[in-house]
Amino acid sequence: MIFPDGFVWGAATAAYQIEGAAAEDGRGPSIWDTFSHTPGKVRDGHTGDVACDHYHRYAEDVALMRELGLRAYRFSVAWPRVQPDGRGPVNARGLDFYDRLVDELLRAGITPYVTLYHWDLPQALEDAGGWPERDTAYRFAEYARAVYDRLGDRVRTWTTLNEPWVAAFLGYASGRYAPGRTSPADAFRAAHHLLLAHGLGVAALREAGAGQIALTLNLAPVRTPPHATSEPDQAAARLVDGLLNRQFLDPALRGSYPEDVLEVVERHAGLGHIRDGDLQLISRRIDLLGVNYYNPSVVSARPGEPANPAFPGTEGVRFEPPAGPVTALGWEIDPTGLSSLLVRLSREYPGVGLLITENGAAFDDTVEPDGAGGDRVPDRDRIAYLDGHLRAAHAAIQAGADLRGYLVWSLLDNFEWSEGYHPRFGIVYVDYGTQRRVPKDSALWYRDVIRRNGVR
Repeated sequence: MIFPDGFVWGAATAAYQIEGAAAEDGRGPSIWDTFSHTPGKVRDGHTGDVACDHYHRYAEDVALMRELGLRAYRFSVAWPRVQPDGRGPVNARGLDFYDRLVDELLRAGITPYVTLYHWDLPQALEDAGGWPERDTAYRFAEYARAVYDRLGDRVRTWTTLNEPWVAAFLGYASGRYAPGRTSPADAFRAAHHLLLAHGLGVAALREAGAGQIALTLNLAPVRTPPHATSEPDQAAARLVDGLLNRQFLDPALRGSYPEDVLEVVERHAGLGHIRDGDLQLISRRIDLLGVNYYNPSVVSARPGEPANPAFPGTEGVRFEPPAGPVTALGWEIDPTGLSSLLVRLSREYPGVGLLITENGAAFDDTVEPDGAGGDRVPDRDRIAYLDGHLRAAHAAIQAGADLRGYLVWSLLDNFEWSEGYHPRFGIVYVDYGTQRRVPKDSALWYRDVIRRNGVR
């Protein structure tokens, strides 16, 4: 099962999840520093203060990437490392780290893919109102240009935002993620201003001469269970699809909000924050759509059901539990959802290339002796998961999806947000006490996939 020539194979990480060095070289606090240090917000009080210590061990990690044959590495830049207060002078020492990282990647023959925002908003900007405030979008564009000015001579592919739905609705509606607010109105305003930041960022990057520009969204097919086939059930699925998928796809790729989404936004936040000209900015041309896929969403109509805190406006909608096998986090394993999603995107939003920027699974990994005096991590479940999803991706290409690459989540076990260090998503095991790295069996399997440019 061979993939097209030039198909991009790589892995992805995020700054707060792996870098550590939270107070070094002028880095300011982010909302995740504040949130993780707030008692009760993160499991067992874990923080990203040290994480995988990638800030000091990046050369070792790049050498490991080279050994695994990775062709691309998607990493995020920590905004508070570059601008400790989210605005004003650039912290040169912060950008020096990314200078070193990019140079190390290029020496190893690995293409850097930069994500400018992966949820670590400088705390000073949150103190000024955060993403519900329009000004934050303009500060992002200034930050994007500052990073490009330092790295743009060596980095071709730039992603503005990672998963704005998560930043807006888990951060401002459900409170499960930083900054921990619980205001539906704030969440809808944040969602729009994140999209505005994307558009302003695209403009800044284009003006500076960026090669490829992307936006990364967490997307999922929204289905009803076999027993739920009524019109109310289909309406529930359409509603959730609008809030999760079309709320971001349509403005970015069509220049308009879906009417059914605007009805929900108006009920909770009004529409005053959506100004004339915003959608023209938001829909500036991009070259790639990053797709983060983990599992489908299954819903049905259930009169009297309270709204899901992360989906304001979903009163009367039941989010169904998984019906099949699950990961260690209880996420349903369903590769068919990836195929249908990719085909839908290419059919409904043609003209933009697709890149799987995250796909992976948490399992309960254990280190065992390898019989030769070393260690191994036999993660057969993860291999089966990745194999199934790569086959689904290949099927989508055969069906016409313009899919150009696959970046596994994640290179390293890391700080998994509100779950702390308990879930392990990496293809490389990290002993957090010693910072020793052990490639899992899935890493060696993935190395062979890359060599073959396909799966057997």
